[in-house]
Amino acid sequence: MNRRLALALLFLIPSLASCEPEKVMSETDKQPAKMPAVPEGAEVATLGAGCFWCIETAYRQLDGVISSTSGYMGGKTKNPTYEEICTGDSGHAEVVHVVFDPKKISYEKVLAWFWDLHDPTTLNRQGNDVGTQYRSAIYYYSAAQKKTAEASKTAAQANFKDPIVTEITKAGEFYPAENYHQNYYNQNKSKNPYCRFVIEPKLKKLKLDH
Repeated sequence: MNRRLALALLFLIPSLASCEPEKVMSETDKQPAKMPAVPEGAEVATLGAGCFWCIETAYRQLDGVISSTSGYMGGKTKNPTYEEICTGDSGHAEVVHVVFDPKKISYEKVLAWFWDLHDPTTLNRQGNDVGTQYRSAIYYYSAAQKKTAEASKTAAQANFKDPIVTEITKAGEFYPAENYHQNYYNQNKSKNPYCRFVIEPKLKKLKLDH
């Protein structure tokens, strides 16, 4: 399928649900997940692209990705909770912290999928998910990552009619989200319509381009 057509179809799929959990949470579910380990030789990319359930799930499928963890970055509140994030007052974005093996997948390729897996031209919004916590963002960890991110953004603009609004910002502290947010799709795909109507099309997009 033509790359641009595939992108158009992805963004036209209706968002019939928003990024809101449905099940009753236990105290363990509500605890923050553990900070992901970064093995020797691995690198990290932290990306905001709307609801972290979607992007975390997609990156888990890619060869060379060691771990993909949902969490928060870019705000002022220490140890934020999901409820605080949802108010928009904490300043944080929902992000995915991707640990990857650069011998198997480059930072450039990680970013290439970032542009393909969301619409970076909509300010503080992805489908029905609206608010600054859903902003499009790349958080860089080095001058080299910043340079690569800026070049990648410039190249990606050719695939979009509207201007890309993605912010490229120095990484701050990453806060892993609560346990119930981790690997959300695989645990809830039979129950939550968001998984079926929003996440599954993104996973199909991965298969189309592989």
